[in-house]
Amino acid sequence: MIASVRGEVVVRRPDHVVVETAGVGYRLAVSANTLRAIPSAGQDAFLHTHLVLRDDAMALFGFATEEERDLFLMLTSVSGIGPKVAQAILSGGTARELISAIAAGDLATFQAYPGVGKKTAQRIIIELRDKVGTGDTSGDGIPDGAGEADDPRSLARTGLVNLGYSPEEALRLLEGASGSTPEDLISHALRAGARP
Repeated sequence: MIASVRGEVVVRRPDHVVVETAGVGYRLAVSANTLRAIPSAGQDAFLHTHLVLRDDAMALFGFATEEERDLFLMLTSVSGIGPKVAQAILSGGTARELISAIAAGDLATFQAYPGVGKKTAQRIIIELRDKVGTGDTSGDGIPDGAGEADDPRSLARTGLVNLGYSPEEALRLLEGASGSTPEDLISHALRAGARP
């Protein structure tokens, strides 16, 4: 099992990176969130990894944090969620935001992703809610999501998704938004998004 990779970034693409270590280039599929944490080509990077073995292929997935890798493993344990769908979900928000959505029972957040219908979103909530809401403070990567559900930024993101934006668009709109309430953040994000 390959648990992590450290080395020079030689390729950086929207859905994957290649990290060379000891003369071997490892191609790692990454989420948009992890990609933001990876430096440009020529610089060193460290990624937690998970290897998915299939009859016809091997795929190595890279994660900027153990928290994201743990959530990936939780998502792929849900019936109907494969590695690619799990990566798409992880691209739409931080691990903490997604855990908050699970803890809050927010179906709309998960239904916004390609390949996730209402029934699959319900399975995610039902199967993972107990796992993310266990009050875990041991620092092993999966925090208690219940306290995050009232986070203004997370609520604003959910609000933008409910307005019809994709999770990726909502995250992008909120990047420079300021405000102390979800309403302020949404208002600022919509104004910023309307600028040419």
